[in-house]
Amino acid sequence: MEVVIAPDAAAASQVVADVIARVVRSRTAPVLGLATGSSPLGAYSLLIDAHRRGELSAAHASAVLLDEYVGLPIDHPEAYRAFIRRQLVDGIDLPASRLFSPDVNADDLLDACHRYDRLLTELGGVDVQLLGIGADGHIGFNEPGSSLASRTRLKTLTRATREDNARFFDDRQEDVPRHVVTQGLGTVLEARHLLLIACGAAKATPIAEAVEGPVSAMCPASVLQLHPHATVVIDEDAATGLRLAGYYREAYEHKPTWQEL
Repeated sequence: MEVVIAPDAAAASQVVADVIARVVRSRTAPVLGLATGSSPLGAYSLLIDAHRRGELSAAHASAVLLDEYVGLPIDHPEAYRAFIRRQLVDGIDLPASRLFSPDVNADDLLDACHRYDRLLTELGGVDVQLLGIGADGHIGFNEPGSSLASRTRLKTLTRATREDNARFFDDRQEDVPRHVVTQGLGTVLEARHLLLIACGAAKATPIAEAVEGPVSAMCPASVLQLHPHATVVIDEDAATGLRLAGYYREAYEHKPTWQEL
């Protein structure tokens, strides 16, 4: 795992956007794993800006969602497919037909979960999976206690997660769906590169537990420690709980010029 400590959230977003842009430019048929929530928004905005300047085309790319709410109307503005279209896909030239998400309206949700895992394989695997982290260490909607080998599946959201997500529903927790379909931790681990972004003091504790704590189902994000190519990009506020922050800064500052993130 590589930890990059950026001066602030804007700089962290730039690091993440640069990694994603490099994948898009370097692969003939890139597959991007996209996350929702507030953490990736700065990077998405930078990618849109690069496209508008004529510096980035995603016309040859595909994108897959990490998760999707169950029970929202398909056109609901907070459905994650709508969120990703609004925040990224509609601002670049990635074809909407190449944006894939779990079929949460299927009559057989269990089969739909299996089909989504098969789809990721059929696409050739995810080249870079963008991730955020929750206050309790969850990634995607893999709450504490999730199996480290879990696959795409139906999950029940905790009260804390629904409270956190209520900000997207006019602060009405009762409007936040109770169930989601999410890629499991085992599914996430199959991506070639895991790229987690977290900013702000509220993320300091979960980041410390994920990066320097034991690998444990109680901190689902700690599963990144098992991946051969995982990058954690944080700002100074999110780095305050790290014991080895000085080492991470020194290692990043002195990276060989040929060694990319």
